Amino acid sequence: MPGDLVLAVDQGTSATKCLLLDRSGRVVRSASAPVGIGYPRPGWVEQRPEDVAGSVLAATATVLDGLAAGDLAGIGLSTQRESALLWDRATGRPVDALLGWQDQRAAGVCERLRPYRNEIRRITGLPLDPMFSAAKLTWLLDRHDPDRRLSRAGRLAAGTVDSWLMFALTGQHVMEAGNASRTQLLDLCTGQWNAELLQIFEVPEAVLPVIVSSEGKLGTVTAGPLAGGQVRAVLGDSHAALYAHGAGEKGVGDRAGSHSAAKVTYGTGSSVMRTAGRGTGDAAALGTEAVCRTIAWADPEPQVALEGNIRSSGATLTWLAELFGTTPEQIVRLAGETGKSEGVHIVPAFGGLAAPWWDDSAQGLISGVSLGTRLPQLARAAVESVALQVDAVVRSMPSAGAILADGGASASDLLMQLQADISGVPVRRARERDLSAVGAGLLAARARWGRVGPLSYDDFMPRQDRTALREAWLNAVHQSRKVQR
Repeated sequence: MPGDLVLAVDQGTSATKCLLLDRSGRVVRSASAPVGIGYPRPGWVEQRPEDVAGSVLAATATVLDGLAAGDLAGIGLSTQRESALLWDRATGRPVDALLGWQDQRAAGVCERLRPYRNEIRRITGLPLDPMFSAAKLTWLLDRHDPDRRLSRAGRLAAGTVDSWLMFALTGQHVMEAGNASRTQLLDLCTGQWNAELLQIFEVPEAVLPVIVSSEGKLGTVTAGPLAGGQVRAVLGDSHAALYAHGAGEKGVGDRAGSHSAAKVTYGTGSSVMRTAGRGTGDAAALGTEAVCRTIAWADPEPQVALEGNIRSSGATLTWLAELFGTTPEQIVRLAGETGKSEGVHIVPAFGGLAAPWWDDSAQGLISGVSLGTRLPQLARAAVESVALQVDAVVRSMPSAGAILADGGASASDLLMQLQADISGVPVRRARERDLSAVGAGLLAARARWGRVGPLSYDDFMPRQDRTALREAWLNAVHQSRKVQR
């Protein structure tokens, strides 16, 4: 029956995935639609906002074939984070491209604001970095509204992907609390826009959305295949995956091990996240330079989390595959066949390094190459670089009893076993790969059905000590950070 189904939408970097979930949390139907990505200059990563919204409509039209959105239990929306855009409030038309979360064009803005970096970190829990939305919005406003007159007059609207989609679907200019905490404009202790940060980044408050909770009656879709549907949950993609692992519910999380574990989403980049207390008051006590403090979700009380972001994990495999005219799947197969990298190391600092180093001047590096080096050794080094980056972030957090894995690259048994070996803790892989969509769907359905779960897992236990590999790779990272300094 339609009322026994919830629609889960995950708008990601390269595609939008849609799932229909039943009361047991089982995926009964799925569809996806690709989204193009442009690289107009080195370090620039952008998308057409119309394409992003269009991919949601296309995927949902396919998955809802024969169903009316108004008859569903609810809609859950998961989105890529930190990407930012401006649009005309009256016409709803974007004034420029959507600047992707990997985009580095705001590096100059961050350099200009370096004197404020400690204050920014104290208020937001985030290091000053062009990955976050605030510097991107400054860059966009400097280009399209240099004197900020249009912004202050209410002519322009700014937002992240979740707020753009909510505007496109429901006509409301809102931003979910967890996504707002990734903008670098939110005071993590108050959960509101911070006047000092708005002044530092020169972003008028009039251009920003209203901050809303992660669940509730968030809006009714007014047109298209989702017309009449009720948006009942909005989450950042990594936050949604953490929720799906069971971290949002006492008992379920205990059974899954999520309260003492680090969640790792293996995608284009990777997000390493673990919960760290309820309420914004907990945020101030979490001081660490290596990882971020963030709001995972607010229902309505904020769930605080620690997170480390990795810019290139699955993207490293794609890069190497394209370089040699093959596929990421073939790269992983070759990595498994060779068994060792023979001293070759890859540091995928294509746009600098994020957690735990936060060094945007680091450069990509391949070391240990000899005349005997071939694609299998490079493939092995690329796969190892994913596990080694995750390990570096996990070691920067409070001790984790396990790693809970999800995302596309988690399908690789080789990568999962390498992660267990390198990190020295069990890796539990969720059998459902699209956890960002599942998490948003489960939160949307919670008020109607209660909690669904826990998930099913495949377990990988550590088999050997890889200390030597870790130390050799960290030495390569050191060399990457010294390049051209």
